[in-house]
Amino acid sequence: MQHHSTDEQDARDELHQFETSLQISPPTHNDRPLRASSSPDEAVLDEIAQRVLWLATSIIDRANRGRPNSDGVKVGGHQSSSASMVSIMTALWFTQLRAIDRVSVKPHASPVLHAINHLLGDLDAEHLDTLRSLGGLQPYPSRTKDPDTVDFSTGSVGIGATAPVWAALAHRYASDRFPDTPEAGRFYSLLGDAEMDEGAVWEAIIDPEVRQLGEIVWIVDLNRQSLDRVIPDTQIARLQGMFAAAGWQVLTCPWGRRLEAVFASPGGRALEDRLVGMSNPEYQRLLRAHPTEVRDRLLSGLAEADTAALASVLAEFDDDSLASLVRDLGGHDLGQLVETFSHIDDTRPTVVFAYTIKGKGLATEGHPGNHAAQLTEAQMRDLAAASGMDLDDPWQSFPPDSAAGRACRDTAERLARERIETRPVAEVPVELGFIPRAVVSTQAALGRFLSDLKHVAPEVADRVVTVSPDVATSTNLGGWINKTGVWSPAGREDWFSDDRERLLKWHEDSRGQHIEMGIAEVNLVSLACELGSTGARWGQPLLPIATIYDPFINRALEPWTFALYAGGRSIVVGTPSGVTLAPEGGAHQSFNTPSVTLEIPRLTSWEPAFAQDLEWTLLEALRELADPDGDSAYFRLTTRPVAQELAAVPTDPLLRERRREQVIAGGYRLGPHPASEDEVTLVGVGAMMTEVIEAAAGLAGLGVRAGVVCLSSPSKIFRSVQERGRIAASPRSAIADELFPAAHPAPLVTVLDGHPHTLAFLAGVRGDATRNLGVSDFGQASSVAEAHRLHGIDAASITGAALDLLGR
Repeated sequence: MQHHSTDEQDARDELHQFETSLQISPPTHNDRPLRASSSPDEAVLDEIAQRVLWLATSIIDRANRGRPNSDGVKVGGHQSSSASMVSIMTALWFTQLRAIDRVSVKPHASPVLHAINHLLGDLDAEHLDTLRSLGGLQPYPSRTKDPDTVDFSTGSVGIGATAPVWAALAHRYASDRFPDTPEAGRFYSLLGDAEMDEGAVWEAIIDPEVRQLGEIVWIVDLNRQSLDRVIPDTQIARLQGMFAAAGWQVLTCPWGRRLEAVFASPGGRALEDRLVGMSNPEYQRLLRAHPTEVRDRLLSGLAEADTAALASVLAEFDDDSLASLVRDLGGHDLGQLVETFSHIDDTRPTVVFAYTIKGKGLATEGHPGNHAAQLTEAQMRDLAAASGMDLDDPWQSFPPDSAAGRACRDTAERLARERIETRPVAEVPVELGFIPRAVVSTQAALGRFLSDLKHVAPEVADRVVTVSPDVATSTNLGGWINKTGVWSPAGREDWFSDDRERLLKWHEDSRGQHIEMGIAEVNLVSLACELGSTGARWGQPLLPIATIYDPFINRALEPWTFALYAGGRSIVVGTPSGVTLAPEGGAHQSFNTPSVTLEIPRLTSWEPAFAQDLEWTLLEALRELADPDGDSAYFRLTTRPVAQELAAVPTDPLLRERRREQVIAGGYRLGPHPASEDEVTLVGVGAMMTEVIEAAAGLAGLGVRAGVVCLSSPSKIFRSVQERGRIAASPRSAIADELFPAAHPAPLVTVLDGHPHTLAFLAGVRGDATRNLGVSDFGQASSVAEAHRLHGIDAASITGAALDLLGR
């Protein structure tokens, strides 16, 4: 332990006492009136903001110090990140928001949201002790898991910030298609400046449709700190320019009114120039300096003339006043914030940069390492005293008859939302009744499916919306687009409408059912899941189908997975896929997508081999989307034409229905003999069924009886295996035992145009010797036959693997 002299320790104690008293004292403002006549006056807003700061900080404190921790693992929380948002959120909730508005809250500011909801009567005090506990308040805002009102789940950096953009676009689409869709207001995103580093943010900002969305408002908590450091670059001008270039209105709230008054006073320009030109790290260090040091730090490094001019301005303030003045930023000035909000232009998206101090009002204010820092008990008691609260009884409410109590009641009444009744989706048919072409790929069958759905089940098709990142035609949506048109919030003139040689009718207006996006996979899946949330948000369910090249699913995995966690739902079609897309080369040949999509919760992955299988499974996926508790789906399709006679779909109605049920359950057997006669069982997926059936015929010529199993959904079979023996198993959980009966074991050869790990679990169904064939290396340009031989998934390789297992 390091020891200090008595004088040195006394000086340190004096510094700590000053910092604590300065940083936790309630903010003060002048009497400038707020714009909204029905809003509380600033004194009341100040009182509410201080209570919000106390509650948010206490929620985290109680989670870390107020309950037993038998694990020894830090509970954590973000008191400083919450503190920088207190004024912004207080001004927004208590003066601006309407019941029809929706807000996405910065992940680390979730305690501020819960504190406000508590003051508004939306969250009982019993929940305030439960942050980061089982069944309690979530570490980050969760629309599906938190007990109070949360509009958007956040936590995956950048994804929560962009979600309101796609929700706004989804609402506009729903309103255009169904005029009785309830009204929506503004869509706010509250985000930290460090989130500006995320590519997802800029992909959303520059999307051409977004510039039409005047209901979008982003408020950036510009506290200049990330998790590890003070952000070294002063980049506000660059950020402003990038938003402006994308067609956004840019508002900036840099300074509080006390500082602005000084800037406007004689000679005040010298202080403004010094603060504006100061780097982020230097400003942050200024915040941590003792009041006796602030003046010298401001004057340091200036030319003699500049020093004299600035010294003249600073002479008007004593040390304590000067230390307080340099902290007067716009993001903590409630009146300044409200004034800034009043200038929002509803004809285009808006970004507000609000300058803040991380940890404002706490003993950790401005410290470069304050991201996860926790106040000590002594510091919490000081904060309690400054807030008029009691650390041992932290959840006291405002007296109902007080000005603050009335403001909370009035705000709660203003934000009360009407109950949403969800319209039912028409019944999805079990099949469409059309015979597929004799030889067709599953990708081509997708286009035919959508056209047939429009004809057979128009009420269901009316709720289908397709989305694509500039690959609509190459994923076979052309026929659907010709029938339904392209949706655009503004509409565009089709200059090629009179071109007789053009096959695709690209007509854009507010009635289309296809949304074309730029090449940004994050935007694609984020919009698809928000389109799938319109039923829960506004009672108007949609059935979104997004198409994307399968290799690029990996780019979309994180936002897609997070959107599923947040309750969004969609069907995503990855096509073309696999090394079967041989001439395209390794850049467009996927291999791991069957495995990774099998592992995502609340998602069913499908890889049908035949057109009839695709029809049945797509209809099942639409039924799941229509069910408020249903799952999302992923389809992996290919461009390889397959002879449909290989499917041997039964003509007898009872047997055909049995086949359909098996396809939906995850798989079925092909071939003339039962499983009891298998010497070896060949298990195939998707387009590889051609090689699997060929290998079975070749084995038969060698006197080997090979059973053939066609899996339509490896993930369904995996769930079946996991559910075996469970009391609450699903009705289709027996499919694995049906396909691989325990009484008749046989060696297994599994093959798919993807990573062999995907089907490795089948060895555990009944303990069979298994050989897993698939793609475990990068591809290259070739013919299909060459690609299959290269990766060992051709018929000869399948036959050889079967003979190896049989010892022949």
